[in-house]
Order: sequence, then C-alpha cells, then structure tokens
Amino acid sequence: MTMSANRFVGYLRRGVVCLLLSVLCWSSIATLPAIATIQVRLFDLSYHECPPEIGEGSVTPGGTTLKANCYLITGKAENKSGKTVVDADVFGRIYDANGNPVLQNRTRVGTIDVIPPGISDFEIRISVPYDQPTPLQLEQFKASGFTAKVRG
Repeated sequence: MTMSANRFVGYLRRGVVCLLLSVLCWSSIATLPAIATIQVRLFDLSYHECPPEIGEGSVTPGGTTLKANCYLITGKAENKSGKTVVDADVFGRIYDANGNPVLQNRTRVGTIDVIPPGISDFEIRISVPYDQPTPLQLEQFKASGFTAKVRG
C-alpha cells in the first residue's frame, strides 16, 4: 500500500470507531428513564422547639460555632403526581418577629426524603441564631423532587 492509502485507512478506522462510540453513547442515553422534577405543595405550616434529645443546635456560618435555637418545621405535603417523590428540596422564606430573614442569602430550607402520593406529614429541622426574636414567619414554602433517586 502507498503512504496515502495507509493514511486513508487510518482515518477510516478512526471514523468508524468514533461513529460506533457515538451510537453507543446515544443509545444508552435513550434508554434511561426520564427523570423530571415534580412540584409538591406544602401547607398547614407551623414550627415548634426541638425536643431536648435533638435540640442541641449550632449555626456555623464560615466555620464558626454560635449559640442557636433548634426548631422543627412541620406541615402537610400534597403530591398530586400519583408517584412517590424522593429527594424533595424544600424552599421557603423564614423571617423573625422583626421581619428579618432567618436564613441569610438562601431559600433552601432542607430536604424531605420521601413523599408518597396524596397528602402526608413532613418535618424539617432548622437552626436559628439565638438572638433572633420569635415568633417566626414561614412564607412561600414549596418543594420539588424526583421519581427516582438522583443523589448518591
């Protein structure tokens, strides 16, 4: 074979390998189940102090430990999807008695591991800086999760 023929065969071989790898990648993606976020309504929200066995709390912004109050936010979750929702991120705004935000610069409050279809109870533990006055105001709470586990 001439040098140009050898070069052509090399290019052809690389092209076939790339094509096969592309087909393999696309076919594996096409067979994955579709995982879409499911919105969950949260309502009947309230909060109360944590029981003593889990109430030892601290707020650690920037790695420092500060005295904190522990609260459990409780409420109802309405999952209309007909499927179990897992790893649901809970978002909301929490203000102290003076209208100041309790969770600075964030609205993600926590996670609900499993939400069955229909209406179910939930609770999330939060730590609030010791010097923020109560009562707390819970606003704009909602959750979104998945029908299959997406985190390790």
